[in-house]
Amino acid sequence: MVSGVGNEPEWDDPVLTRLARRLRDAHRLVAPLPPETRQRLIRHLLAITDLAKRDAELADRRLDAFLADFQGSPDAL
Repeated sequence: MVSGVGNEPEWDDPVLTRLARRLRDAHRLVAPLPPETRQRLIRHLLAITDLAKRDAELADRRLDAFLADFQGSPDAL
């Protein structure tokens, strides 16, 4: 396992690996949507990705909420 420098995560961080996979899957879910909707949702996912650089746990919770909204009612997003 390779340690990061300073506050950077370790390379084999299972929390970040899981989050990265879930973000990838979320991008795949929004890819087939109409352009206007897709662009708005991708901006939301990019904000979650940016948050993950500082707080992976909060980003994971925000992704949970995003996916719950998406799966529950795509029109609500």
